[in-house]
Amino acid sequence: MRIVVTEFISLDGVVQAPGGPQEDTEGGFAHGGWTHAYFDPETVGGAFDEAVTGAGALLFGRRTWRTMAGAWPERAGDPFADRMNALPKYVVSDTLGDEELTWNTTRIPGEEALAHIRKLRDGAADGGHLLVMGSPTLVRALLGEGLVDELRLMIMPVILGGGKTIFPGDGGLHTLELVSSVTSGTGVHVSTYRPTAAE
Repeated sequence: MRIVVTEFISLDGVVQAPGGPQEDTEGGFAHGGWTHAYFDPETVGGAFDEAVTGAGALLFGRRTWRTMAGAWPERAGDPFADRMNALPKYVVSDTLGDEELTWNTTRIPGEEALAHIRKLRDGAADGGHLLVMGSPTLVRALLGEGLVDELRLMIMPVILGGGKTIFPGDGGLHTLELVSSVTSGTGVHVSTYRPTAAE
């Protein structure tokens, strides 16, 4: 099961609170919803639709899971939402109680996360990929451990001046190859990268 990461990202590498003002204000972040001006259904929406269509399961960090689980079930009836709602989900968390788990979700304890995700990655190959959206802390850990098989970035033409990023800050070198790139009419570069053989 390949691990595919799909992210909205600014030119300065910020992924925090793309969806709305109150999504994630941690650190005083004041630009929530910064993607709206650049979203277009055909190119950007199409890239997310393709990623979800090819997924066998979704993987989230706790904060992103809470946001998504609070939004998507009420959108039932839309084909994309129905697909999102039907997929099995995993959330990495030490604080969520089992009674809080909804939305077809299994909890992975934080201390077991990397080992558990490795097992999922090494499991059956015919069930689609394991898709990660948002979840910057989790994605940083996965990138640092070389567990990301594909990185799909929706690079928005905006500089946010600070905020959460998905990129490890450990000084490690990670080389990637550009597999595909398309530009939307709103100036978004939808770019797909994969680790090179050197990784």
